[in-house]
Amino acid sequence: MHKFERKYGIFSKLDACTVVLNIYNEGNVLSIVTDSSPHGTHVAGITSAYHPKEPLLNGVAPGAQLISCKIGDSRLGSMETGTGLVRALIAAVEHKCDLINMSYGEPTLLPDYGRFVDLVNEVVNKHRLVFISSAGNNGPALSTVGAPGGTTSSIIGVGAYVSPAMAAGAHNLVEAPPEGLEYTWSSRGPTVDGDLGVCVSAAGGAMAPVPTWTLQHRMFMNGTSMSSPCACGGVALLISAMKAEGVPVSPYSVREALENTSVPVGDSPEDKLTAGQGLMQVDKAYDYIQKSRDIPSVRYQIKITQCGKSSGCISGVIFIWYLTIGGSFLFCNHVSSMTIDVLSLSKRMTWLSHGLKGMDVSVVKTVSTVTLYVKVEPKFHDDASNLDELVPFEECVKLQSTGEAVVRAPEYLLLTHNGREFNIIVDPTTLSDGLHYYEVYALDCRSPWRGPLFRIPITITKPQAVKNRPPIIVFQGLSFVPGHIERKFVEVPIGATWVEVTVKTSGFTTARRFFIDSVQISPLQRPIKWETVATFSSPSSKSFAFAVEGGRTMELAIAQFWSSGVGSHDTTSVDFEIAFHGIDLNKEEIILDGSEAPVRIDAEALLSLENLAPAAVLNKVRIPYRPVDAKLSTLPAERDKLPSGKQILALLLTYKFKFEEGAEIKPHIPLLNNRIYDNKFESQFYMISDTNKRVYAMGDVYPDTAKLPKGEYTLQLYLRHDNVQYLEKMKQLVLFIEKNLDEKDAIRLSFYAQPDGPVTGNSSFNSSVLVPGAKEAFYVGPPAKDKLPKGISAGSVLVGAISYGKVAFGVNNEGKNPEKNPVSYCISYIVPPVQVDEDKGKGSSSSCTKSVEEQLEEEVRDAKIRVLSSLKHSTDEERSDWKKLSISLKASYYLVSRTHGSSIISILNSFSIINGTWQSEYPKYTPLLAKILEALVSENNVEDKIHHYEEIIGAADEVIASVDTDELAKYFSLKSDPEDEGAEKTKKKMETTRDQLAEALYQKGLALAEIETIKGDKVVDKEDAKAAASDSSVKPDLFEENFKELKKWVDVKSSRYGTLFVIRERHQGRLGTALKVLSDMIQEDGQPPKKKFYDLKLSLLEQIGWHHLVSYEKQWMHVRFPASLPLF
Repeated sequence: MHKFERKYGIFSKLDACTVVLNIYNEGNVLSIVTDSSPHGTHVAGITSAYHPKEPLLNGVAPGAQLISCKIGDSRLGSMETGTGLVRALIAAVEHKCDLINMSYGEPTLLPDYGRFVDLVNEVVNKHRLVFISSAGNNGPALSTVGAPGGTTSSIIGVGAYVSPAMAAGAHNLVEAPPEGLEYTWSSRGPTVDGDLGVCVSAAGGAMAPVPTWTLQHRMFMNGTSMSSPCACGGVALLISAMKAEGVPVSPYSVREALENTSVPVGDSPEDKLTAGQGLMQVDKAYDYIQKSRDIPSVRYQIKITQCGKSSGCISGVIFIWYLTIGGSFLFCNHVSSMTIDVLSLSKRMTWLSHGLKGMDVSVVKTVSTVTLYVKVEPKFHDDASNLDELVPFEECVKLQSTGEAVVRAPEYLLLTHNGREFNIIVDPTTLSDGLHYYEVYALDCRSPWRGPLFRIPITITKPQAVKNRPPIIVFQGLSFVPGHIERKFVEVPIGATWVEVTVKTSGFTTARRFFIDSVQISPLQRPIKWETVATFSSPSSKSFAFAVEGGRTMELAIAQFWSSGVGSHDTTSVDFEIAFHGIDLNKEEIILDGSEAPVRIDAEALLSLENLAPAAVLNKVRIPYRPVDAKLSTLPAERDKLPSGKQILALLLTYKFKFEEGAEIKPHIPLLNNRIYDNKFESQFYMISDTNKRVYAMGDVYPDTAKLPKGEYTLQLYLRHDNVQYLEKMKQLVLFIEKNLDEKDAIRLSFYAQPDGPVTGNSSFNSSVLVPGAKEAFYVGPPAKDKLPKGISAGSVLVGAISYGKVAFGVNNEGKNPEKNPVSYCISYIVPPVQVDEDKGKGSSSSCTKSVEEQLEEEVRDAKIRVLSSLKHSTDEERSDWKKLSISLKASYYLVSRTHGSSIISILNSFSIINGTWQSEYPKYTPLLAKILEALVSENNVEDKIHHYEEIIGAADEVIASVDTDELAKYFSLKSDPEDEGAEKTKKKMETTRDQLAEALYQKGLALAEIETIKGDKVVDKEDAKAAASDSSVKPDLFEENFKELKKWVDVKSSRYGTLFVIRERHQGRLGTALKVLSDMIQEDGQPPKKKFYDLKLSLLEQIGWHHLVSYEKQWMHVRFPASLPLF
């Protein structure tokens, strides 16, 4: 077991894949752990690779002891899961780790929020672990840092830096850049709540070890995934020295040392949003820690309010800038903030500040200053002593601003454990267009050498207004060298919904590569980002179109890739033209309620002439399901007990669904999907399996599309949390199965100029030209009922997309696919109840040929058959009851004892039992006899098998005898009129009768074959078959006669009846033909595999003597028909 004995191995020399085993839950769970990718080994090697004979290959902290916690799930292609993340935190605390590196991350809706963030805060603040993580690889635009590294206050987020030496040695550049810089793709701050986002930077690339299965010892990789372990290795050296010298280890003091000793990257204050406080310096941080060893370890929590109102409600703030001010939950000298977006007279925005309620900001156009009230509270570790640490704490700090003309704060502040309040005045009225960054920071008056104790970052962007009409803005003659970034901030005009951008390059002779990003910040959603990478092999132009949100600031970041054009010494000139377009709508999301009424849409162009060309398609069906079962359980304490001592609970929800044909589907859970770090639920994981327990799809927060053959399926959803009340509320969680429609089945909706258009079919609406200030109204009609997908149920929702505008280049697709338009909206149609069968209720009309008495008798008969079908066969008593009822329904007379006490008597009494005798019922009614046969076939665990099969043969003979085969054959020899409703009903009835006859013949044939097998009379080879045929004393071959009769009615080689054909060929000694037909049946079935087919195939292969194939198929049987579902 690897956890205790450190043993590992490989599967084989062929794959060279390293594997370790762990055993949990008292030996009941075996965990087989392998790599998902080389990523983890590479990261570990950067931190602590140790090569005593080749020290140049060492990691940053050679020989540091590692606890490897795999959070990337191989079933999801290495995607991290909540379960893996929480178990990793538990293991880190259990093994008394000093620091954590996490080179993983995702976008987030809310910074400093979520279950994982709560647990990280506990690990850092209570257990004193230093947590280091990658900031992300989504730059160069601002506000692109990912979670958790860039958005969690208690985590040190690391950006990626490339030095000239790295560029020359690791990237093999002929000519390196003259100075170090941040990688172009390294994510930037601030976070959407104003935090800096990136704390420090470290080397973002390395040649480091990789697993043996890659067939190489080392590999070069770059990314913030590499800068994070580089920083972690440096911190490991610091902690090692602190322990050796008896300095108490605290994440607060380590962070303060790192940030206050880093070397700035870049010359402008705004560069802090790119590289944080700068490139970390381990040696200087070590000196800092030594010098400050006797200073208490403290973090500073900051909360901000407006005008002293505890509710945080702000009104009358007058800005035309987008401003972020550092705010709550400052970690050491690291702080989150609130956000103000003030761009128009009509917009209102929510301030987002962790720990504060939403604060509405009324936006007007004339503004001078904003006054903010700040509360600073020193926070100690959870185990700090009240008398020894909290009471004596007192710091006299000097507040300074990096821009006194814009941001002002009081000069001094006396801090005690209970905290203090002060105000900050921000006056951005004199600022020019563009990006501006300031800090208010606090210095210890007694020890100014310490540097800032805390910082409040303030980011202001003043966008450029678009004043001309049509709304076009042009940036000409932008000069680029490798690594240069141009940021343009534009106030997107109200009414704009998309932009068309044209980029024209010139002035270079070798290829140039550009990153072009657009970002907008909007409340309670992830930053709205569009990005592309454009390569210009020669001076030329390219055009792009993407969606925007009117009334908000847009950052447009254009960056020449850091290594593109290095050595050519050419300066690239770029002209940028941005044309804003938009169609304003009275409703963005369209919901068709299932009626025949269309939905009215009002469209208006607020900016310039626009081509209105609506297009809409419904290409998915979303079917709601509730769980059929919900099980709540306590997980074993070995891996799932939190450091706080709380036990994690699991809720397993089971959903059932069925497809009559193959489908491409995706599960959708609106409450939980697309959030992993900003989710209060610890984990979500689902598995889709068939009736054989074979898993077809797995997923978590980002569900993926899966192709399923027709059949019945089970989806199990697994949720974890330590709060039982949360899980109890989820027991009836609604899940949607979203099924993609084939292209031929997609429904394209029509548009009309009049409300009666969907009924009359007239007044269609195709296109128009919108004139600014004039509205155009039209209608979108519901889909025709005959266009709805077959088998769709009431309450299901057809969903798709609708678009309105026409882009000037490249993506119109003639309106066939609105999803390809840069701006499309959701449109849905609620499927109404099915059409009422017009035949129902006609019984009382004069056209009905049956009397009321006859109709009543038919209803009573069908009710009795339904009761018969509902009876169970689990026990002997239940089987006896069923048998008596079946006999009573088909026999002429049957005597029953008055003293019988079973539950069947009460049922029979309702069926007119007179003096202990059952009256004659329906001796030759085919549907009844077919139901009796079906019930006999479904019985299991029968002791006397020969008698059971004889009963099946008898029941099948009764079905066969009840069918007038001459009349049936005569009917199918003639062609019926499909337009005749009566003929269609007769056809349906005849097809049902034919299927019942075929099923009876099929089951009879199987029973005859089984009896022959049991009695040991089966024919082995052709010689035996000839001998049997020549023996006149042998009785007629009932199996063959039955087979020939079945062949008259159905295709005996089909998957439904082919088993009998295979048995016949085997009976005749034609084993090759039997195997061929069976293989075709398996291939063409189109459903989850049937075990009976594969069992028959194995027996055929064994009889043929192909033992190598028998061994191969037996191994695959474990995959096709697993004994149980895998664990979550």
